[in-house]
Amino acid sequence: MKTCAATRISNTARSRECRPLFLFFVLVTLVCGQAGCAGRPIKYYQLTYPEAVPAAPDAINTTILVGPLEASRLYLDDKIVYGFAGPEMGTYQSHRWDAPPVEILQDSLVRGLRASGRFKAVYTIRSDVNAQYVLRGHLYDFKEVDLNPMVARLNYEVLLRNRKTGDVVWNHIYSHDEPASEKKVSAFAEAMNKNVQRSVQEIQASLEEYFRAHPPN
Repeated sequence: MKTCAATRISNTARSRECRPLFLFFVLVTLVCGQAGCAGRPIKYYQLTYPEAVPAAPDAINTTILVGPLEASRLYLDDKIVYGFAGPEMGTYQSHRWDAPPVEILQDSLVRGLRASGRFKAVYTIRSDVNAQYVLRGHLYDFKEVDLNPMVARLNYEVLLRNRKTGDVVWNHIYSHDEPASEKKVSAFAEAMNKNVQRSVQEIQASLEEYFRAHPPN
């Protein structure tokens, strides 16, 4: 079995063996030119997103802008992060997301909240749109954790700020380990896909509850 090149955040320098990889969300295969990875193809994975639908007649009459999430430098890169029960973490060199996790999560929130039809409109903060509310957050975990079974760990917090007053009026913390069907990177990617969708649905429900109690002007 070949060993997997990985970047470690650890005091140890032990190598980690790769598991067999049968890929599910493969986008592009390239030849890796990085040291220790010569000849190994890079596999990219993407999440699935719901299709956009028109706002429902009883949708909450507000527009939400979703800003970028803050995170450690590990999640500002496209390499898939793995970890263990302890503090040790690393990144795969030849298995990557199609975008950095902070961007994936921002896009998932925009497209998921928009597809719910429960809000008048949802855009990224880069859009030239005047809106009263901005959703921002901090991503803490977006990684494979080698437990039994292996899990896709997702942990992040989102805050809703009223742009008129500058006040944070709502916040929500999401933390969940989604079990993978088997110990393969492809199974981890599928589990993370489910976890992200679950988180967006939970945030949507919590936002609706807030706006029912505090109708926007």
